[in-house]
Amino acid sequence: MLNVKLQGYENKIEDQEYLYQQEVPSVLQQIENTNSSLPTFQRNLTICHIKAKRQSIQATKCRLKKYNQILRVTDKAGIFHFGDTKDCKRKAGAYRQKAGAYVELETNPLRSVFDKVELAYLYFVPKPHKEETPLRPIVLSMSKPTTSISKFLDRLLRPLFDKHVRSTTIIDGVDLIRRLETYAANGYLKPTTHLCTFDITDLYTILPQEESLNILTQILMKHGYRKVRGVPTDAIRKLARLVSTENVFIYEKKFYR
Repeated sequence: MLNVKLQGYENKIEDQEYLYQQEVPSVLQQIENTNSSLPTFQRNLTICHIKAKRQSIQATKCRLKKYNQILRVTDKAGIFHFGDTKDCKRKAGAYRQKAGAYVELETNPLRSVFDKVELAYLYFVPKPHKEETPLRPIVLSMSKPTTSISKFLDRLLRPLFDKHVRSTTIIDGVDLIRRLETYAANGYLKPTTHLCTFDITDLYTILPQEESLNILTQILMKHGYRKVRGVPTDAIRKLARLVSTENVFIYEKKFYR
């Protein structure tokens, strides 16, 4: 029965191809009669092709509805397969029962997922060790929508940071003391050695986002990373942009980005 249905569909496609073949000579004749330019010829061919494809798609939809079929791309081969809808549902049900790994839920869990997510919010803490006690802004984002992406990127990129940049980075005071001890043990700390510090005001808010993304990409490319644990550098950049641009938070019942 299915072969009969498919044969009918193939006949319909052949009809559309015949229509397409009939339109092309007409366009060619038009070109000869009017001396149409090549771009016009290409546009006409494109129009004919689109019409034929549209009619083929419409014919396919009608067949699927009329004979209660579904159209799927096959595994591995990547070709289209027509199957009986009831038969596919029966096989899918048998697979779920055999696997025993799926649990049907009584309600839609999407709302509960939303309840676990909240926007970040901004608050300020004083810095009394500095003149006039300025405030330090902190964005609390433990449950914001992009937190999981941030954690994923950290797990992905942190090992690379430690491998290539950690040796020239001082994290905190304890790390500084250890570095100075190593520096002195290697004979680099001398009476003529000068140590200096500098402070950047509002570091995180003045960093240009696009330039930071460019630097991230450049570092990865410099060290030969086209992929990091299977993730392409382009995807890493897109995820990093998503985290940096979708940084929406609340302050005093108002929304900010």
